[in-house]
Amino acid sequence: MTRTSRMLGAVSAVALTALSVSPSYAAGTEAGTSITNTVTVNYQVGGIAQTAETASDTFVVDRKIDLLVDQSDAVTTTVSPGETQTVTTFTVTNLSNDVMDVALTAAQLVGGTAEQGGTDNFDVTNLQIWVDNGDGIFDPATDTQVSYIDELAADTTATVFVIGDIPISQETGDVAGVVLTGTAAEGGTAGSQGATIVETTGGDTAGEDTVFADAAGETDVQYDGTHSAGDDWSVLAALVSVTKESLVLSDPVNGTTDPKAIPGATVQYCIKVSNAAGGADATNVTLTDPVPGDVTYVTSTAFVDGTVNGDGTCNAGTTTGSYDGGTTTVSGTIPTLSAGDTRTLVFNATIN
Repeated sequence: MTRTSRMLGAVSAVALTALSVSPSYAAGTEAGTSITNTVTVNYQVGGIAQTAETASDTFVVDRKIDLLVDQSDAVTTTVSPGETQTVTTFTVTNLSNDVMDVALTAAQLVGGTAEQGGTDNFDVTNLQIWVDNGDGIFDPATDTQVSYIDELAADTTATVFVIGDIPISQETGDVAGVVLTGTAAEGGTAGSQGATIVETTGGDTAGEDTVFADAAGETDVQYDGTHSAGDDWSVLAALVSVTKESLVLSDPVNGTTDPKAIPGATVQYCIKVSNAAGGADATNVTLTDPVPGDVTYVTSTAFVDGTVNGDGTCNAGTTTGSYDGGTTTVSGTIPTLSAGDTRTLVFNATIN
């Protein structure tokens, strides 16, 4: 620190006046600001006022680099197998007393415990970093894919999205962790990333020095000019299974009393589709069943989205299925198969 001063002579009476300094802000006084403080001494000799003596001190405010990267909440991002552009959200705050660029990197965990719990066991694909346009909602039409934040002013926070695609093979309970790291870079030139900021070594100089003041993050240490935080994706999949049964309803000899599967008999096919409890709902569940060549579909007997009776038999329900005579295929769609639920596709056929 450089100071200038003047020696004062003997005084009989002293009056000291201090000039005010620049106001402080959350991030502190702006780096590079010159702060000058002048003292004035008034005195008399033999009752006669003498020329006042003054002394001044001037120093330059140094640059404090303090960067905070944080997850936006303490909740995992729930995703489905095959889902694309799934989002984890972070905030990046410049707690420094100067504008800066912030270089951004996203790294996926390799095993270990993820931020919200659970063991990391897979990687997302197509990992990308985007900066929000200010509305807090990821939208590729309005947000910007980046590798750094440009000209982040002091006391300013930017929202950053780390996005990725979920492989179709993932199952309920799978977890993918990610760490976002921000590194302080020189600001001042819009549209291009500045060089990584370097801390001043040695003692205080007359110019603007740089001091790292950041805390330790997820994967970085204290006072290193970087900061990091973790977040994760958790898979919630639907586990769909299907069973198919047949029941002889009647035959030409016995009618409905102990009917047998003889030519001319009517057989009911019951297809049961189940979604395991604890997973996600399955939607647009489409069933297609080609009718065997040795039987003939009975017109208007296909019904879908029925339930299973208490004795395990099928309830046909009231939603009509369809039959394609060209392909001899019965089909139907269940709009939503909730986790833990079972629904049916039912139709009748006659043995040729």
